[in-house]
Formats: sequence, C-alpha cells, structure tokens
Amino acid sequence: MKSWCALTFLWLAHFCHGALSCPALCTCYYRRAEVVCNEVPLTEYPSKGLPTNTTMLTIQFTNITSISEQHLSATPLLQALQLYSNHLQDLSPDLLRGIPHLHTLDLTENKLSDLPAGVFSHAPLLNLVLKNNLIENADAEWLHGNSSITWVDLSGNRLTKVTAALFQKLPHLDNLDLSNNRLEKISANSLDPLTKLERLNLQNNKLITLDASLLQSTRNLTYLFLSRNKLNKLPQGLFQELAQLKHLSLDDNQLSHIPAGLLDPLHSLDEEGLDLTANPWLCDSKVEYLWRWLQKNKKKVFLPETITCASPQSLVGRSIMSLTESELNLQS
Repeated sequence: MKSWCALTFLWLAHFCHGALSCPALCTCYYRRAEVVCNEVPLTEYPSKGLPTNTTMLTIQFTNITSISEQHLSATPLLQALQLYSNHLQDLSPDLLRGIPHLHTLDLTENKLSDLPAGVFSHAPLLNLVLKNNLIENADAEWLHGNSSITWVDLSGNRLTKVTAALFQKLPHLDNLDLSNNRLEKISANSLDPLTKLERLNLQNNKLITLDASLLQSTRNLTYLFLSRNKLNKLPQGLFQELAQLKHLSLDDNQLSHIPAGLLDPLHSLDEEGLDLTANPWLCDSKVEYLWRWLQKNKKKVFLPETITCASPQSLVGRSIMSLTESELNLQS
C-alpha cells in the first residue's frame, strides 16, 4: 500500500511539474491554457518549457527569425497562434503538420516574402492573417483544395495582382482584406468562387476601374471598401447584385461622374453608409443622376454637403446637392 501511494505521489508530482512548466521570459495562464511571450529578447522559438496542453500562444515583438514544424510539435493542442511583429523571414512547408487543431494563425508584421507550397494546408485554419509583410505573390499553392478558411488578411504587402486560382480554393471565405497593396487590376470573374463573401477591403491600391462583372457572384457582400484608389470611372452594372450592401466607400478617388443607375440597387445602405467625398466631381449635365440621387438619399450619405464640384470654375467648391437645375443646364 505504501509503495502504491509513493508511486502515485511521484506520478502526480511529475504531471503537475510538466503541466505548470513555462518558458523563460514568457507568462503562462494555466487555467485558460494560454502562453504569452511579449516584448522580450527571444531569438529562438521557446519550445522548451511550453505546457503541452497550450491552446493559445502569442509571441510578439521578439527577434525570432525562423519557426519550424519541430518547434510547434511541442504544443499539439494549439488552436490559435499569434506571431505578431517578429523577424520571421521564411516558413517550413510542413509548418502546421503537428498542430491539427489550429484555427487561427496571425503572422502580422514580419519579413515574409516567398512562402512554400502547402505551407497552410496541414491544419483546419479558419483565420489567416499575413498583414504587413513583403509578399509580392499570393500563391494558390499555399492551400489545399476546398480550404475551410473564412478570413484572409493580406493587407500591407506588395501585391500587384491576385489570381483567380487562389480564390477557387477559398469557397468559405467571408472576409477578404487586400488593402494597402499595389493592385492595379482585378480580373473579371476572379471573385466568382467567393459566394459567401461579406466584407471586401480594396482600399489604398492603384485600381483605375473595375470590371462590370467583378461583383456579380458576391451577393452576400455587406461592406465594400474602395477608398484611396485611382478609380476614374465605374461601369453601370457594377453594384447590380449588391442588394445586401450596408457600407460602400468610394472616397478619395478620381471620379468626375458616375453612370445613371449605378447606386439604385443599393437598397440596404446604412445611414451614412456611402462615402463619395474627395472626388473631383464635374458639375455639368452628366452629374444629374448623382444630384437627384443625393436629394432622395441624403441620410444614406456620409457628409453629403462636402461632396463638392471640382469644375467648372464657376461652381468650384459648391455642394452638388445645393445646385439648381439652371446651374446644371437641365431642362425642367
């Protein structure tokens, strides 16, 4: 009996010691199985001492430059991994193979550029954040077919294009952020696989126009951000299928006119849900559609009085809504 009790005590002591271990320079929250290594002088991944039951791991503001499958295998129950603002330069193709429960991977603000094929294909990811890296090509080969991912953030990279092949592997995507890149064009029909998309952020790119069919399959879209591009014209039927859209930002572009009927399908816009400010509107007879639409939908527009004429000279600075039919040379 004494021998059995002694063995039990030793086993419990060993178990508790292992469960309560914690890497140097990190903080472990045992009850919620979380480890945080924040703003510490780490140069290597802290595999040693990580509790094996860890489900949430944050390593941020360190000098770590690489991470491998072997490092992550120390925490096989991991569900969320945040590696924000380190110095990661490359990733192993089998990086996620040993963590089959991972649903969130955040690699924001590292130095990643070329990523290997299959790098995100070994875990049931739902959220993938690659914000503020050095990525020039978003490769479809990163993923296996029919990925479960619902949120992709590729903002703040060096993308000049995105391929339809990537979106074909993301049929469950509902949130896509491509803002703050160098996109000059998005191919017609490239977004067709994204039938569940609800939020699309394309702001602060170099888009000049958009194909009329681009948004024809994204009928669940509720938020569309197109601010700070170089859009100088929009096709008439661009928003034809967006009856669910609540917010549309077109501010800070190069729009002088919009085609008649463009905004008519947007029945679900929130109050102040449309932003048209900071465009060089030409206040001639072609602005009639926008003028009439603004009169009827003032509450849906953000700061409607600041949507002003950039020309002709006689109307510069005038609010479009304040114009009269005679000033626009319209026939009653």
